[in-house]
Amino acid sequence: MATSTKTAITVAELDEMIEQGNQFLLLDVRNADEFERWKIEGRHPFETIHIPYFAFLENEEENIARVPKGQLVVAVCAKGGSSDYVANLLRERGYEAVNLEGGMIAWGNYYRTRRIPDTGTDLAIYQIIRVARGDLAYAVVSNGEAVLIDPTRHAEVYTSLAEREGFKIVAIFDTHAHADHISSGPRLAKELGVPYFLHPYDGIHPIDMLPATFEYEHLKDNFTFKFGNATLKGIHIPGHTLGNMAFLVNDRYLFTGDSIFIVSVARPDLGGRGQEWAPIHYESLYKKLLVLPDETVVLPAHFAMASKEGRADGTFYDTLGNIKRNNPKEYLAPSKEAFIEFMLSTLPVFPPQYVDIKRVNGGLLVPDEEKASELELGKNVCALADAYN
Repeated sequence: MATSTKTAITVAELDEMIEQGNQFLLLDVRNADEFERWKIEGRHPFETIHIPYFAFLENEEENIARVPKGQLVVAVCAKGGSSDYVANLLRERGYEAVNLEGGMIAWGNYYRTRRIPDTGTDLAIYQIIRVARGDLAYAVVSNGEAVLIDPTRHAEVYTSLAEREGFKIVAIFDTHAHADHISSGPRLAKELGVPYFLHPYDGIHPIDMLPATFEYEHLKDNFTFKFGNATLKGIHIPGHTLGNMAFLVNDRYLFTGDSIFIVSVARPDLGGRGQEWAPIHYESLYKKLLVLPDETVVLPAHFAMASKEGRADGTFYDTLGNIKRNNPKEYLAPSKEAFIEFMLSTLPVFPPQYVDIKRVNGGLLVPDEEKASELELGKNVCALADAYN
C-alpha cells in the first residue's frame, strides 16, 4: 500500500496490512492503563511501542527520538485526535507516519465479512468477524432464506449484509446469553418481525436470578428448524452456561458458540458457578460434541487474536478431527478429573463488566451507546487463559 502521501489510514486498511503480514510500527499513545487493557493484535506479528501522548507534550524531542525510523509508523489513540497530532510531529521530522482514523473506538467497531468456502450450491455461510474483539457471528443462507447465529451489537452490519447479498433473515439464534458482548438478536428480531431463539435456562440472569424482559422462542435439545433447503438441529451442551447450545446445519456444519474453539475450550465460570459447571461442561463436550464425525466443520463464536487460528482467506474454522488432533491434550483431556482440574486452574480474570453485559442481554439493563461501548471495551476472554498466551 502506498503511504508516502497519506496522512491517515482506515481500520479496514490496517486490517489488510496485518492480514497480509506487512511490516510496520504501531505507536500507541494512549494512557498506560488503556494500553494494558486492550491492544491491537493480529494473526501476523508487528512491532508495537507505547509512548503516551502526554510524554510528547512534556518532552517532544526526547520521545520522538524513541520512535525508530525506517518503516511506516501507524499512530493510534482512543478516538484519533491525539494520535493525529503525534503522527504530524513525526512527519515534520522525516518519518513516514500515518494516523489511524477513529482510533481504538473505530477499531473496536470494525467488521470483516468472509464467506466460508466449499459449502456447495445449496448453502452459503457468511462469517461476520468483529476483528478487535475476536467475535464471530454467522449468516447461514439456503434458497434465499437466512438464519443469524450469535449476532453482535451492531445490528446494521447484518441487515446491510442481507441487503447486499440478497437474502431474507427468517430467524435469529443465540447459542447462549453472552457475557463478553451485547447481542443484537432481540432487537433485530423485533425490527424484522422474526423469531428470536434462546434456551430458557439462559433467559434467567445467573447472578441476579431475574428473567429476561423480552419474548423469545425456547430452544431445547434436538430442536430443529428448517429454512430454505437446510435444516438446523439444536444440541444442548450446558457447561459454559446452563442453556448453552450448539447448532448443527445439514449434519455437517457445527456452530459451537462458546464450547469448542479452534484453540482451547470455553470457561465454565462466567455464571459464577465454575466449580459446579465444570463437570457438566466435560459431559457436554465428550458425550455430545466430540463424538460427532471428524469431518464435521467447526465454526466457533470466538478466536484468539494473536494466534495462528486464522486461515489465509481471513476465515476461522476447522474440522473437528483436526481440532482434536491439534489442541494441547489438557484442553480435551480424556480424564474427567484431569479436565476439571486443568480448567479450574487456568481460568482468566473474571471481567466485572461481564455481569452487566449479561444484564443487557436479558433486557434488565438498557445502556446508551457510550455505556455499551464501555462495557464491551477489550477483547473477549471466554476461553481458558492459555488460549491467549
